[in-house]
Amino acid sequence: MSDEHLILAGLLVLLMVFAGRVLADRLRIPDAIILVALGAAISFLPGLDSIHISPEIILLVFLPPLIYNAAFFSSPRDMRAEARPIIALAVVTTLVTAFAIAGVIWLVLPNTGWPAAIALGAAVAPTDAVASSAVLKRIGAPKRVLTLLEGESLINDGVALTLFTLAVTAMSTPLSVSDGVVELVKVVAGGLLFGALVAAVVAWLSRRFQDGNAQLVLSLMTPFVAYVPAEIMGFSGVLSAVVAGFYLGTRGEGMLPPKVRVTGQTIWRGLVMLLESILFVLLGLQLHEVFGDVAGLPVPTLVFGAVAVLGTAIAIRLAWEVLAPRVGRLLPRRMQPPATSTRMQIVIGWSGMRGAISLAIALSLPTTLNGEPFTDRNVLLYFAAVVVLGTLVGQGMTLPLVLRGLGLEGGEDTRREYAVAEEAMGRAALSRLDELVGEGLVDEQTAKPHRDVLKFKVREARAVLDATEESRARIGKRVRGGVFVRHETGRAQREALNRLYREGEIGHETFQAMRRQLDLTEPSRPEK
Repeated sequence: MSDEHLILAGLLVLLMVFAGRVLADRLRIPDAIILVALGAAISFLPGLDSIHISPEIILLVFLPPLIYNAAFFSSPRDMRAEARPIIALAVVTTLVTAFAIAGVIWLVLPNTGWPAAIALGAAVAPTDAVASSAVLKRIGAPKRVLTLLEGESLINDGVALTLFTLAVTAMSTPLSVSDGVVELVKVVAGGLLFGALVAAVVAWLSRRFQDGNAQLVLSLMTPFVAYVPAEIMGFSGVLSAVVAGFYLGTRGEGMLPPKVRVTGQTIWRGLVMLLESILFVLLGLQLHEVFGDVAGLPVPTLVFGAVAVLGTAIAIRLAWEVLAPRVGRLLPRRMQPPATSTRMQIVIGWSGMRGAISLAIALSLPTTLNGEPFTDRNVLLYFAAVVVLGTLVGQGMTLPLVLRGLGLEGGEDTRREYAVAEEAMGRAALSRLDELVGEGLVDEQTAKPHRDVLKFKVREARAVLDATEESRARIGKRVRGGVFVRHETGRAQREALNRLYREGEIGHETFQAMRRQLDLTEPSRPEK
């Protein structure tokens, strides 16, 4: 394919990203499903069926920033409080699922060796929290559910990729148990140490210069600096990126000026959204080739194998969520994980969608083994695609129904936390304003408008905190009314600013500076 055709194909993928997100928003369907469907649809266009996406490119370009971003914005306090269930989900469930699926593959394809079966199990074992989190946040799931899923996603990719690497190595070079343990320790320990080293160096550099643009460039470079060299040295790039992101997110934000943080968060939010969306479109593009390569295989094998592998992937997670807490009660009290309601266990168990990363890992299966074609590769890729599609569509489409049926929608905890923060911040600002007036640093005429605004915000927050179940709708209207006022007054300011610029009364530099001030003060609320 020529360079011009590649550019056109890239533009078409971006167009599908735009169309998919618009459709998903209007249809209230998880955007991952729409994006995969659009990618599969355009794969039938002339010329696009010849596009082959290198899995190495997907793993090296997409994975580092996605993992780093998730770690950077994670909550260390919440993660620490939920450490035991998160580790159990990310490590134990991933490994059990991988080996269970390997057993199914061995039964369906008895001539496939155990290393290849384990490699496929490792590829489809880790869940992708992107699709499930998008659904859960929109509906307003309990914060603890999101914490567990997002914490799990920080670790399970590293566990799966480590197991996958060991399995692929064993496919061509048999490994003893001792060799496997040594390799595992090297991969894990090396990734953790290298990530800590990268984080320390980046933190040191960020304190040495104040140029905001340079700091943003360093922020964008960090995930690749943590991931790529670690992989080259044989360490876990995933763990390295997680450690770097977690350290810099919890310790390093104070190194950046507020305006740089605002700009950086905006850039990262857009970048992550784009990368995730492109991944799902690329997944759809690959399905045409994957399903075409197994067209000549026996239909019973394909159907039974697909149902068995998909059912195992779903059942293992659900069984773990239901049974593990009950087994945990047999442990000493200090070792027991925090109690989780049965309703939350079901939601977490049903939120086990797999994403494009699973198919990218599966695509890394070798095409040849010891110089001979690896004939089972196509059918293994087919099973991986079935798990990804089956969980995305089956669980992604029904997750809102499960959440509503169990009565876990709402998002009241988040709204109350916003109100607590706004009230405390407003009262602190009012107290400081009174001190300034008392010290004679600010006159009352200057302080009054600021005091009125702060008192209004405190009243709004207190209204939410004092609301009863019966009056919540009435109070909600009053709170939204306050936000509405700020939106409308801001819109009037923007119209005046635009008019001044159109009429030539202010220059472009002044126009941009004033518009940025309006952008930074635009009111925001959590999704309801």
